[in-house]
Amino acid sequence: MSGRDHASKRDHVSGRDHASKRDHVSGRDHASKRDHVSGRDYPTALGASSPTTITLLGQDLAADVMGQVGFGELAFWLAAQRRPTAGEARVFEAVLAALADHGFTPTAIVTRLTYLSAPDSVQGALAAGLLGGGSRFLGVTEDCGRFLADVLRAREGPLPVDDAGWDALALETVRARRERRELIPGLGHHVHKDGDPRTPRLFAIAAEEGLVGPHLSLFAAVGRVHPQVLGRTLPLNGAGVCGAALADLGLPLELLRAFALLARTAGLIGQLAEELRHPVANDIFLSVDLNNRSIPPEPYADGGLHG
Repeated sequence: MSGRDHASKRDHVSGRDHASKRDHVSGRDHASKRDHVSGRDYPTALGASSPTTITLLGQDLAADVMGQVGFGELAFWLAAQRRPTAGEARVFEAVLAALADHGFTPTAIVTRLTYLSAPDSVQGALAAGLLGGGSRFLGVTEDCGRFLADVLRAREGPLPVDDAGWDALALETVRARRERRELIPGLGHHVHKDGDPRTPRLFAIAAEEGLVGPHLSLFAAVGRVHPQVLGRTLPLNGAGVCGAALADLGLPLELLRAFALLARTAGLIGQLAEELRHPVANDIFLSVDLNNRSIPPEPYADGGLHG
């Protein structure tokens, strides 16, 4: 046998042995990982499926949910993991309606502009609008709910039982915020300066359903007493009353902004639908692009602080 033939056979055998060992090790590792994963437990009360059924929240999705449960009711159920009463569902859906759309807000404009730039990415346009939900738009729902919950949590003794008691607590709270130079979430609106029409309506719906709890009671009292401290009357805004109502429904404070975003998703879909028929995004773009004015660079001073 020539040296070349011997080397070829040696390489062939060596490669086969190496591949065999590699496959053996790979198979052993794979089995080990599979055994490790199969030994874990991932509990969920949400969706699960088998070859023939899909369950959601312990219900048969096809038989018990589809056509039987409204989307707002389902959203509440998914978050709270309990089915809402008819009254709770009514208040919750009133909140969603109140927050769905509020005209050409930054969230709506950026959704339309993103669709103009990337019409192949509807999800990108929706995401752009939702990412704009923050402390000035939509985020007030969460901010107000947390603010009210913090006041109630910090109170020593029983909660008030009448308007006089709630007014006293609210007056103490507003004064403390004023001394710390802190804004009061849910107070004031840049458009509805004489009153946000959503606010009295949501209060009325909650009252009709017997669901005015401590958060709404405190928020109403803030509306009554703040002029004594601030020296002027500001409206209780719709986003704030929505946060109070959601907190009274017992929904997690950490998710209050998520419910506002859920509502606004429907509004942004509407903005996109209108953009398809009556586009304005290109006009918005051109109004900036054709009217920009060049100025000399202005370097930031003091480490980039405004002033």
